[in-house]
Amino acid sequence: MSTNLPTPASQQNAAAARRQSAIIVAACTILNAVAQILFKVAVRHLVLTPAGLLTNVPLIAGCACYGLFTIAMVLALREGELSMLYPIIALSYVWVTLLTYWLLKETPNLYKNLGIVTIVIGVAVLGRGGRK
Repeated sequence: MSTNLPTPASQQNAAAARRQSAIIVAACTILNAVAQILFKVAVRHLVLTPAGLLTNVPLIAGCACYGLFTIAMVLALREGELSMLYPIIALSYVWVTLLTYWLLKETPNLYKNLGIVTIVIGVAVLGRGGRK
């Protein structure tokens, strides 16, 4: 008679896979933010012709970052809980805002900073709720 109860080893493997998925998604947020910044830079030099688009290095690099983001997300979602992983993507907004302050010299303000704090708290609460 076989039982379908998980063994401690399989539970540990599943927990490790979920942790790895969360780490991959967190890395994806950085790729997503870098892509957004590259697109913003690309627009400054945008020429709407085939040659102009194909020679716009920031645009090509931004698309490459989005491609890597998509592949990594597929790999992460294979093992992780969607309800826990997907909210982590909201951290992309945090990275984009911080990068615009640093790289693009955009002016911080109270509302942007409160938004960042709210997102971080929300992701933390959702991540905490995903643990069993």
